[in-house]
Amino acid sequence: MNTYITGATIKRLREGKGLTQAQLAEEIGVSSKAVSKWETAKGLPDITLIEPLAKSLGVSVMELMSGDTVINRNVCANLLRSVFYVCPVCGNILHATGEAAVSCCGITLPPLEAEEADESHGIKIERVEDENFITMTHPMSKAHYISFLAWVTSDSIQLVKLYPEGDAQTRFQLRGSGFLYAYCNRHGLFRVRVGR
Repeated sequence: MNTYITGATIKRLREGKGLTQAQLAEEIGVSSKAVSKWETAKGLPDITLIEPLAKSLGVSVMELMSGDTVINRNVCANLLRSVFYVCPVCGNILHATGEAAVSCCGITLPPLEAEEADESHGIKIERVEDENFITMTHPMSKAHYISFLAWVTSDSIQLVKLYPEGDAQTRFQLRGSGFLYAYCNRHGLFRVRVGR
């Protein structure tokens, strides 16, 4: 993290919870004067207070540190509203059923924005017995490759990790309707709607 908690963030979150400075101070075991100093940028909370402060303000430590609060409006966890994150350092693939505060290797990860698949990232679906064979005519070199393919419906997700110098292909049980995703390490996330 390259930032520390700002007074404006503490004040905004405190007021959003309907707490006075004295109430917040009591919850985390400091004086109301300390909270006032934080909010007016005349001091900073000690590192040992970050977790209790985040808990009292109803946010994660990462949200408190960044000042960006996340509100996941997908309360029924509909997988069609899935969000993918990919770490640029280690390649870790993370999935959430809605907005989330996600970090990996010390980096806050932005959600990947899916675009409709273009010609160079075209996805071919071929029925083979009781499965669908998914292929892409895409480079799979160490510098430019498809990192993963995923099939997402309202109640299930299938994800296959792909590796450079392998093939951009897999088999999925495509039942119902949903989205087929492909992540290119150079061009980002692409999707195709299947069914309906």
